Amino acid sequence: MESSLAVLVRLVHAPIQLAQWSDQLGDPDIGAQGWFAGVTRRKTKDDAGVVRVTHTLHYEAHPTMALSELDRIATEATKRFRLTKVIVIHRLGEVPIGQVSVLVGCCSGHRPETFAALPWIMDRLKSNVPIWKRETYQDQSTEWIHP
Repeated sequence: MESSLAVLVRLVHAPIQLAQWSDQLGDPDIGAQGWFAGVTRRKTKDDAGVVRVTHTLHYEAHPTMALSELDRIATEATKRFRLTKVIVIHRLGEVPIGQVSVLVGCCSGHRPETFAALPWIMDRLKSNVPIWKRETYQDQSTEWIHP
């Protein structure tokens, strides 16, 4: 789903590679490009502070609603932070340890806008987008997680 040339959002089922998307952010008139990659980590602390070892993550989404909300967030970010482009790629299905679950890239004339936009986009993605995560632990127990 693309609402404009400045915003590109995707849900994918294959591994996410930064090199695949980096050219999409290029612009000879900007001075800052920033990327955030959310990666499946091996150890997670639960609410009680107990460390659990993750085997894999699995993501599911309501695709139409998720793409619409990702587009809305990315479009709002372009206005709020004076960004030239925003890219949000989220993987669905199984995401093994060390692989990227979500990739967010943005660019602007100067670095403060880009640096400020990345956490803003991720915070809204995690709280507002209908994407659910099932964590499978080393002991094969599972837990559904949604912000």
